Amino acid sequence: MLVVETIAKIRRLHLVEGRPIKAICRDLGLSRKVVRKVLRSGVTEFRYERRRQPLPKLGPWQAELDRLLVENAARPSRERLTLVRLFEALRGLGYAGGYDTVRRYARAWEGSRAWATAAAFVPLQFAPGEAYQFDWSHEVVLIGGVTVTVKVAHIRLCHSRMMFVRAYPRETQEMVFDAHDRAFAFFRGACTRGIYDNMKTAVDAIFVGRERAYNRRFLQMCSHYLVEPAACTPGAGWEKGQVENQVGLVRERFFTPRLRVRSYEELNALLLDRCVAHARANRHPEQRDRTIWEVFETERPSLVPYTGRFDGFHAVPAAVSKTCLVRFDNNKYSVAAGAVGRPVEIRAYAERVELRQDGRVVGEHRRCFGRDQTIYDPWHYVPVLARKPGALRNGAPFKDWLLPGALERVRRRLSGAGDGERQMVDILTAVLSDGLAAVEAACAEALREGVHSADMVLNILARQREPPPPVTILTPDALRLRHEPTADCARYDSLRRSA
Repeated sequence: MLVVETIAKIRRLHLVEGRPIKAICRDLGLSRKVVRKVLRSGVTEFRYERRRQPLPKLGPWQAELDRLLVENAARPSRERLTLVRLFEALRGLGYAGGYDTVRRYARAWEGSRAWATAAAFVPLQFAPGEAYQFDWSHEVVLIGGVTVTVKVAHIRLCHSRMMFVRAYPRETQEMVFDAHDRAFAFFRGACTRGIYDNMKTAVDAIFVGRERAYNRRFLQMCSHYLVEPAACTPGAGWEKGQVENQVGLVRERFFTPRLRVRSYEELNALLLDRCVAHARANRHPEQRDRTIWEVFETERPSLVPYTGRFDGFHAVPAAVSKTCLVRFDNNKYSVAAGAVGRPVEIRAYAERVELRQDGRVVGEHRRCFGRDQTIYDPWHYVPVLARKPGALRNGAPFKDWLLPGALERVRRRLSGAGDGERQMVDILTAVLSDGLAAVEAACAEALREGVHSADMVLNILARQREPPPPVTILTPDALRLRHEPTADCARYDSLRRSA
């Protein structure tokens, strides 16, 4: 086959220098047929394409190989066989050819199939405040020196391309609620429509077409922010392509190289700063004369005004053990001793756990995301100490319990007394009725007087509870007597003598 350099020489020698065909053939060592073909066709390149590939050994087995390839392509990606396995299966049926023939045919088959199934897309355009897109991603960071895989919530305004990114330990429903609230508070508003995939925290059932059965709590959140949810077709990630692209961009620019932080609070503050910096530094993909931040500022008036925080909790019932503990998310949390024996409702938020019984809060803790951890509030066990004062010494809730200043000093002084534990329990029990501030003030007053017994502290509290003296009422001048009576006790003495 002639290369393009030889064709170019033939054309220059004949058309530019005027050399005859005979001389060109002699100089280049070509036949007159080849030179005439180049000059008459006027092309600058010749390509040879085989119209039909002979398959002497594979030909009889081509239909069987096509069947194996179709079945293999229909399997999930993790269950697909390699070409070597397909070759072995075909050889087991009687094929006597080599592996290279099967490999070349399979590659050509995949290429033709990819060309036939190639998809085309239509660019989308959104009005200001019309829609946002939501998605999750998993990223690896170092938190406190420990490698952790965090779940990152992505929210993106479709018109301005403004992004909001926040990391969480879980991908649960309460994290979805918290991410939406913080994003809308940052945007100072929400869009009229939210585009989601079919995540289990939002969609309970998928029906034909666009029909979905949304989760009740998720619908409550959308109603609170006046958002209409819209779910994508399963497996059609391009329907929320903006946030899908944002996941890759954030992973490349925000999490590379691997971030090293001390806590989730520091990580989320860093992510928010980078979101704002990216919006201020990059041009809008459609409005090239303005940055993403400038377009976002013009979109803000079109957003649905922020209506305040949604009470985004995930509620589950639970039983209370006799040790005043409730189990949730592989950890245990303490409740007030009065809640033992009856079920409670656990309201799990993104950062805290609230425990309620009959509408009353019986416990509240900062949420723990470890495993097999027990979180105590020592004040929950103070009523039990009234019956079992010895538990103050070895009770697990009271290990490393740091009391307020005056109470702690009284506790250290009572530790040397024989009945010091009983006296300290009496003081702690008084907190339930008088309040921590009043008991601490009474302890401080007792220490100033040089005493620290429970009787003295309780006496001070009792004196503080006594009603104040009545207020002296001043008599107005209009009610004063002109001649006030004079008290004369001698009259009573005269009556006694006469009797």
